[in-house]
Amino acid sequence: MSTPFLGTEAVSGGRVSRRALKQYRRIYRDVYLPADLELTAQIRAEAAWLWSNRTATSGGLSAAALYGTRWINAELPAELFRVNGKPVAGIVIHRDTVRPDEIGVVCGIPTTTPARTGFDLGRRKGRELALTRVDALANRTGVTAHEIDRLIPRHRGVRGLVQLREVLDLMDAGSESPQETRTRLALIDAGLPKPETQIVVCDEHGEFIARVDMGYRQFKVGIEYDGEQHWNDPAQRAKDIERLAALHEAGWIIIRVSSDILRCRRRTFIVRVCDALAAHGAEWPVIARILGKPVS
Repeated sequence: MSTPFLGTEAVSGGRVSRRALKQYRRIYRDVYLPADLELTAQIRAEAAWLWSNRTATSGGLSAAALYGTRWINAELPAELFRVNGKPVAGIVIHRDTVRPDEIGVVCGIPTTTPARTGFDLGRRKGRELALTRVDALANRTGVTAHEIDRLIPRHRGVRGLVQLREVLDLMDAGSESPQETRTRLALIDAGLPKPETQIVVCDEHGEFIARVDMGYRQFKVGIEYDGEQHWNDPAQRAKDIERLAALHEAGWIIIRVSSDILRCRRRTFIVRVCDALAAHGAEWPVIARILGKPVS
């Protein structure tokens, strides 16, 4: 067996003996997994639903995982909507109201819709974390801010609606990683306009040159987050050099940012972006404020 299963069902069905059951990894009460199978957020979600005797609705991060959303820590508890039942280690039980049209079926499991999942994730404490999760969900499912916003009038008075509205204003399905979301948020928090994401750059003949993480197309200024593979993988490094040269020839300035710069030298990053924008003719007052000098 390569998926979570209920031990009692497997034994009664003759698929495994009681003795052999001890060789499997117990995730929750009566829920088992092959010992060599990696526990992912999606598998944890499936296991939690089995634990509920297939009566609960998967929600929150578990719903996002079932939709295939990336960047979800498998060590975090599974999440279920269930009216009754005691708390259990490794599972968060929600008892909020979920309307019938806010539930779909994913992998055979009742699951909150992408819109309801985004509604729940976007209200959780911590604007940056909430935004990274909603961005990732939107990137995978295509759910829009409008679809999530439509649920607000249905659930007046629930916690986190002020933050949710801000998250919906900031969300962008073009973000392909939490660090890209954080990079975009750093620009916005500095007062710069919200950058366009996943910009396709072509030459004068319409031939594809590159796709830029985010930036300001009008001024040909791009911003890219470089993960470890861009520095540690020689093949990727060589591709990056050629790609950046092609973008430079097309008149683009590319500002590259790493996790260290985002964490420890954020102002340096913002100043570099503003310098590039000013060099290409941007005259936004925010640039003059950040650089401390008039923009010519």
